[in-house]
Amino acid sequence: MGVVNATPDSFYDRGATYAAAAALDLVDAMVEQGADLVDLGGVKAGVGDDVDVAEELRRTTPLVSAVRERHPHLVISVDTWRAEVADAVCDAGADLINDPWAGSDARLAEVAARHGVGLVCSHTGGQLPRRSMGRVRYADVVADVVAGTTGLAAKALAAGVRPDGIVLDPTHDFGKTTAHSLEVTRRLDELVATGWPVLVAVSNKDFVGETLDLSIDQRLAGTLAATAVAAWHGARMFRAHQVAATRQVVDMVASIRGDRPPAAPVRGL
Repeated sequence: MGVVNATPDSFYDRGATYAAAAALDLVDAMVEQGADLVDLGGVKAGVGDDVDVAEELRRTTPLVSAVRERHPHLVISVDTWRAEVADAVCDAGADLINDPWAGSDARLAEVAARHGVGLVCSHTGGQLPRRSMGRVRYADVVADVVAGTTGLAAKALAAGVRPDGIVLDPTHDFGKTTAHSLEVTRRLDELVATGWPVLVAVSNKDFVGETLDLSIDQRLAGTLAATAVAAWHGARMFRAHQVAATRQVVDMVASIRGDRPPAAPVRGL
């Protein structure tokens, strides 16, 4: 899942793809590098300038339409927690609503059901959208992740969301300390064991930076290490800024697991 930020203040690219032309060029490049889907977002996840519904729609809806026209068969995900935005981007051609804020708008499931699209069920430990995180404690962070995400999945099913479109995301960093995110990664097999497909979004996140004491532009190796562990544990989707490197890691792990044959085996044959 290639990440494309239609925002002027992304923590990763600092607005490099805020302009529509730049965003479309990045989509093209990510598809060429092996992305199976792209995740388009119009609001920075963290604390920042207020972005109202109208502005989020302005940033995302035309972009979804343009990507759909340019790549008719590409799976398009939109990162939003607002039902009004989700409704509009689904009309424009989106296939998946990537809700990073754990159902803070309960109407998202109804929107996904009405449009027949997928829905990501995330975990934030009660953290509200774009608010600073207070001190967070869990008796067992993984148990909380499992209970929270599967609970949202059950509500999505009840609302009529297609069963093959529901994805769980443990949501590293959101409502979690670095220790929590490391433990979620280490025990990701427990979330995979629920039977729902699991998405991981670890790309260049703070838990990688804090673990290795590295700035955002130095976190690729740590990101790929976390990606490999998640892939080994059975994660099915990987939200990534650096698509080519992530694709190679995911494919290599799949081949080691025995899920993917080598692409060009000739040694000793």
